[in-house]
Amino acid sequence: MPEITIKDIAKQCGVGISTVSRAINNHPDINPETKQMIMDVIRETGFVPNNSARNLKRTDARSIAVLVKGIANPLFSDMIKVIENETQRKKYSLVLQHVEYYEDEVDVALELVKEKRLRGIIFLGGYFLHSEEKISNLKVPYIFSTVGTLVSEKLDKAEYSSVSVDDRKESCAMTSYLLELGHRDIAIISAESEIESIGRLRLEGYRDAFAEKGIPCREELVRCVEEEIDHFSMENGYLTTKRLIESGEKFTAVYATADILAIGASRALLEAGYRIPEDVSVAGFDGIELGKYYNPAITTMKQPVKEMAETTVKLLFDIIAGRKDYEHIVFPASLEVRESCGERR
Repeated sequence: MPEITIKDIAKQCGVGISTVSRAINNHPDINPETKQMIMDVIRETGFVPNNSARNLKRTDARSIAVLVKGIANPLFSDMIKVIENETQRKKYSLVLQHVEYYEDEVDVALELVKEKRLRGIIFLGGYFLHSEEKISNLKVPYIFSTVGTLVSEKLDKAEYSSVSVDDRKESCAMTSYLLELGHRDIAIISAESEIESIGRLRLEGYRDAFAEKGIPCREELVRCVEEEIDHFSMENGYLTTKRLIESGEKFTAVYATADILAIGASRALLEAGYRIPEDVSVAGFDGIELGKYYNPAITTMKQPVKEMAETTVKLLFDIIAGRKDYEHIVFPASLEVRESCGERR
């Protein structure tokens, strides 16, 4: 698909190039209805204005970008450090771009490609549920390093690369461990369970574990995080667990689908007078450093973040150099048994 130009926008709208330019630059000398029509067409086509003549020299650029949705996630800081070191070693520059929860990753990526003359993009975090038509506007290689990133099954896997863990399978393994300890009343703190997301995959893994062992799953113990605040935060784990405690439901274990949620959950349990793990076991997912040093240390399903980051950036440079085609690499996670889990009493 050829790159859309300002001439294409003008032709589709039936106006001159100068009129499109005035709309883009918010010039007062333009009819509001005409401006709205032009901006609607721009959004529909994915056109990104070229604001710099330097973009004509894209082939001379040596830059890649990392787009991060959920930059507060401790996992991402470790990954970014690895990616940055490898990028410098290749004598490339790294553009780090934070994407807000409400922003469209593709729109941000398209603008960066033009403004920074990028050779490639790594997406960290978010829910990549865009159409093939829209993403086809990206003319540089891109990789989903799916620590916290979900890619729609509708996208053609021949058009992109990914590095991930099997969130559903590993979440099933985490829940199975708690079941093997004798727990049956296992509450789950889940993020975005009603939409296609990482949180939903981990929730499905939780249900899979019960089904595999023929044990009924208590749906009243499925607890979704607060919508109004950061979904993956200690505060949300704390508030969601407080609601669980106040409900009066019986439970002997809490599985939080992220370590950061598990730490908040632990604080709520301790404040309510529960002992961990004597009264309630707590488990997480991710393997962040903070969970290792929390008291009690959080049992977790650890993602191999360093190896995933190294593989991601190496694969991107191989694709840029033409040494490899697109690939999809799945890493195994590992159960890290620490202090926060014990046998049901």
